[in-house]
Amino acid sequence: MSTNLLTNPAAGAFGGKVQEYFWQWENQQLRVVYETIGQGSPILLLPAFSSVSTREEMGELAELLAPHFQVTVIDWPGFGESSRLSLDYRPVIYQRFLADFTKSVFNTAVSVIGAGHAAGYILQLALKEPQIFAKIVLLAPTWRGPLPTMGASQQIAAMVRGIIRFPIIGQLLYKLNTTPSFLSWMYSRHVFTNMAKLTPNFITKKWQSTQQPGARFASAAFVTGNIDTFRTQSEFLSLVQSLSIPIMAILGASSPPKSRQEMDALAALPNVDSVVVPGSLGLHEEFPVEVFEAILPFLKVV
Repeated sequence: MSTNLLTNPAAGAFGGKVQEYFWQWENQQLRVVYETIGQGSPILLLPAFSSVSTREEMGELAELLAPHFQVTVIDWPGFGESSRLSLDYRPVIYQRFLADFTKSVFNTAVSVIGAGHAAGYILQLALKEPQIFAKIVLLAPTWRGPLPTMGASQQIAAMVRGIIRFPIIGQLLYKLNTTPSFLSWMYSRHVFTNMAKLTPNFITKKWQSTQQPGARFASAAFVTGNIDTFRTQSEFLSLVQSLSIPIMAILGASSPPKSRQEMDALAALPNVDSVVVPGSLGLHEEFPVEVFEAILPFLKVV
């Protein structure tokens, strides 16, 4: 495992120092791209898992935090500018990656801010190695993928995932589910609340990310629930209750009903601070200023 600096300034999503982290999984080398901006105590930002997941969705929040902290944002393996190999993406890959990356890049306890499905991986690592994280912020946290949330059985989800892995029919099915019109519909349904922000340029950039070679493999794993870290709400809440690390949850006022119920259950726990801000599942990208103002006092407390 090694790290080196990327010299192409165009690679910077928000003006930070762009680096590569080379990581081995089952005798395959993955190139993971991450970006660092600012000075001070370290903070790790983890984007939400989704078909359009990139570190750029954390860009404005990273810029707001940079005057106060040294902020590092990653592209998860299988997403963004990181390697998109045809792996069987499952929790153990991301659990191992997050542990290895954090211990390799940081030499002190780091505060971590994770959106969506990143929550489960943060919490599991915090339980296993509590010395790694100083504070935890969960942005619109989720633990169940789209198909399971819609009620699909594990068998149906596995069948869909298998089909998407096929070379021709899988590519076609994936492309049909990542057209600009579909992405715009997805955002308007449960990611953003202000449709004016879904400009043609915004959607085109998201679409371009989904069309990278190998993009369908990790995306399908997320959509079908194959990278879900928990199977039940009680597992999720029990793990949170067992932690002594300070935890804050940021909830979107307009989150989908099922997701909001899950978030409210988390916020009700006695060891979790919570704040409701405008937005839905993409609140960190749509309302970065409101998120920043909500989390800064929590992060600043010694």
